[in-house]
Amino acid sequence: MPVHVDHITAADSAAPTPDDIRRIWSSERRLGAGTTIVYLNRIQQFRTYCALHGLVEREELTLERVGRFIDWYAERRGLDPLSLQLSRTALLSLSRVYHRLGLAPPDWRPPRPARVPRTLLLAQYAAYLTQHRGNPEVTVHKKLDHIGKLQDHLIQVGKEWHSMQLTDVDAFLVGRAARYSRSHVSDLACTVRCFARFLHWSGLSAVDISEAVIAPVQRRHERPRRALSWDDVKRLLMAVDRSNPLGLRDYAILLLMSTYGFGAGEIIRLQFQDIDWDSGMLSVLRPKTGVAFTLPLLPPIAKALAEYLRHGRPADTPTRHLFVQLKMPLEPFAASSAIRHILMKHAKIAGIDAPFLGSHVLRHSHAARQIDLGTRPQVVSDILGHRDRDSVSAYVRIATASLREISLPVPT
Repeated sequence: MPVHVDHITAADSAAPTPDDIRRIWSSERRLGAGTTIVYLNRIQQFRTYCALHGLVEREELTLERVGRFIDWYAERRGLDPLSLQLSRTALLSLSRVYHRLGLAPPDWRPPRPARVPRTLLLAQYAAYLTQHRGNPEVTVHKKLDHIGKLQDHLIQVGKEWHSMQLTDVDAFLVGRAARYSRSHVSDLACTVRCFARFLHWSGLSAVDISEAVIAPVQRRHERPRRALSWDDVKRLLMAVDRSNPLGLRDYAILLLMSTYGFGAGEIIRLQFQDIDWDSGMLSVLRPKTGVAFTLPLLPPIAKALAEYLRHGRPADTPTRHLFVQLKMPLEPFAASSAIRHILMKHAKIAGIDAPFLGSHVLRHSHAARQIDLGTRPQVVSDILGHRDRDSVSAYVRIATASLREISLPVPT
């Protein structure tokens, strides 16, 4: 039953009052008047639950414990717990109020456990990849995932690493090829070759089978990179509504990606110390290659970042990462899928109908644009942080303006 918002009470005297809650929500400009009333009603239901069970409200503001409240309330009212998702959002917003008031609520979600290799052998392989091959962390985790799948296959056929034969590897790759793309299976085969060399190098395998591991042929630059026309890029940026914190954040992200050719990895890792406002420089680390370099902080970029930091990014965010989720617990983005979601959301608003809108599409668009403008491929390759200078040749194939200028006449 709805509760009049002026009658909200809390058993804990240190809990935020309705006025505290309204004031903070109003300052963040995130909730309308109607939503505020609904959220406050849900909060009162939660406070009634805490009072009945002798619980301290602040300590109950975790995802797990709020779930218990929802189950209790759903059973009491004869409701489906899935219909009460709004209660979870309201209580997450209440946790945000506690943070703003300095009342230190517990973590909404427990910290993510460290990713530990499944076995001692895989831990040794991870160290080998890092120390001897110089692979970045993201590549190490990907290869450990690949080898974990190979290990699952060996267990199914009753084999262990020391008894693994080439026929076992072939069967594994053929099975994956029936379900996944050539590029994915080729990547798997590359990992297996590397792991086979490691097994032989470490003395766990008497024979080095790495050179006999066959992968699907993946022709270099078989398909041109996917890119948007520069007109579409401008439409995408203009479609972002910058009248709210979310729009200010998304605009800054998309402008950085389209102007500098950043991928999701660069955006996710940007931190305050990477911006030198006095000298007008931006420091960047390419996560895939480990290449570090600096770029000029162009005026439109500086303006977009300043607007986001002043009016979009919550002031008490507990991280130095530049871009964060604008909901509790205000964490930095954990994966490139979040950046892809932002891109797709605004592309849809802009009416851009592209066959592919991955998180790298603005990187490819930037590269093609630079080549169209006459930038030397070697310079583009340096800016994009390529290890292989020939990688930029893929972008030449999508630099449509330049290709039109050198196109041959059609025979008559």
